[in-house]
Amino acid sequence: MARALGEEPAARLGRYPFESWERLGQWILDHDRFDQAGVTAHYACGPGRPPTLGAVTVDGLIGPQVEFEGIRLIGMPVRAVDTLLVQHLEQSGLGVTFGCGADPGPTGLNMYVRAARAGDSMVSEARFCRTEWEDHG
Repeated sequence: MARALGEEPAARLGRYPFESWERLGQWILDHDRFDQAGVTAHYACGPGRPPTLGAVTVDGLIGPQVEFEGIRLIGMPVRAVDTLLVQHLEQSGLGVTFGCGADPGPTGLNMYVRAARAGDSMVSEARFCRTEWEDHG
């Protein structure tokens, strides 16, 4: 991801799983945050498996503008985007699906509108996932 964006991650989050009581296992990368591009890359990874890109979140505060069918998805009031998106999907017959956090998105597209904290309020951001990605937040 860093090579594709031409930017080193501003932050990396991962963990060391306990394989036994005596030693730590291999470090598992969870995600990289790229502040210049305004996106976060989320990885599927595990012991003996290298990180594989599973999803990309476009940041609600600093991310690039993204639209779906003329609906602005990034940096908007969350309720307004949710309402417009659900209305459009119901009227067009595309169908609405909800992610694990009750985030709405078009059925089969693996895109979800999410909420990001912006000081004392919330703004919209979007997450785009691979088909097999199980989104937990």
